[in-house]
Amino acid sequence: MNTDFLKNNFEQIFNQQAADLFFSPGRINIIGEHTDYNGGHVFPCAISLGTYAAYGPRADKKIAVCSGNMDDDLVIFEIGDRELENDPDHKWINYFKGMTAYVQDETSEIDHGFNLYVWGNLPYGAGLSSSASIEMLVGHVLTEEYELEIDPVKLAQLGQKTENEFIGLSSGIMDQFAVNMSKKDHAIFLDCATLQYDYLPLDLGDYEIIIMSTNKKHTLADSAYNDRVRECQEATSKLQEKLSIDHLGDIDEETFDEYSYLINDETLLKRARHAVFENQRTIKATKAMADKDLDRLGRLINASHVSLHFDYEVTGKELDTLAGSAWQQEGCLCARMIGGGFGGSAIAIVKEDQAEAFKEKVGKIYQDTIGYAASFYEAKIVDGTHKL
Repeated sequence: MNTDFLKNNFEQIFNQQAADLFFSPGRINIIGEHTDYNGGHVFPCAISLGTYAAYGPRADKKIAVCSGNMDDDLVIFEIGDRELENDPDHKWINYFKGMTAYVQDETSEIDHGFNLYVWGNLPYGAGLSSSASIEMLVGHVLTEEYELEIDPVKLAQLGQKTENEFIGLSSGIMDQFAVNMSKKDHAIFLDCATLQYDYLPLDLGDYEIIIMSTNKKHTLADSAYNDRVRECQEATSKLQEKLSIDHLGDIDEETFDEYSYLINDETLLKRARHAVFENQRTIKATKAMADKDLDRLGRLINASHVSLHFDYEVTGKELDTLAGSAWQQEGCLCARMIGGGFGGSAIAIVKEDQAEAFKEKVGKIYQDTIGYAASFYEAKIVDGTHKL
């Protein structure tokens, strides 16, 4: 990234020099989808695509944010402004408003405003956590520029609170945790119920991760995402008639099988089965990773997509086309959808020397089947949000 681009645009818009620059990554999730809000395990990592920002202080109590991805749209709001922006052209500012408000709740030390120019290279609506990237970016601007002492895990929780309470999306902690806490060339094995975590080297040998974007935009708050959360909660309540559990992530496949009669509803049974089995797949996948058993890792990742298709029903024709065509290609270890679903992206783990042929062949199948092109990205695994 050429930082002169950020500095020059900041100076042109705000008529001052940028004091600091920041980067906040996006994320992919190797395995463990829709398990975070079910008290299960996830295995995400941060990627080199993300959100950049140039910062400069103001003397007043206003925050001015200019988005280079929104035709240099400039929005100004007062510190403490908690009014949700409903204008479709300016709704992006809600992530900045919400995160600022919740950080302010933790401290009274935000005594002046600031100017911020932001620009990102995350594909919009691709399911790579652009919203969490923004939330953690704002969190780091505030904690570092105002010297606030907020624990990194707490900062991730404030980002989740922004999604849940300000935006209205019932998401789990994974995205913010991955964006904020990630470590270069590692994935995070995170227990979303306890927030205990380990860093595991993402050693794929002569394979690489390819991100495949459907280029079908998705807006999780307007999709069936919240319905899936509700359905899992209903299934959990039924299991609690006989089991002392807090989440679906508290039980294994055998226990689920023995007590599934309590659910007695086809849709709820499928949703719960995915949550339970996906959690166990994630635990097995990290063991396979540690054992360098890439073949087993690949089978578990493929099984994740199958479960997301048949039991959780969040894939759709576009994601199924990407995953299904990827499975057919020579040199492809595995592929699955990532993120909330309903569009967005998938990942494939592919032999490095066959990556270009893979992208060409999968791209052609997708174009012929869907009618428009997919996009492919090779992203490095990087550290979490930080000052440049």
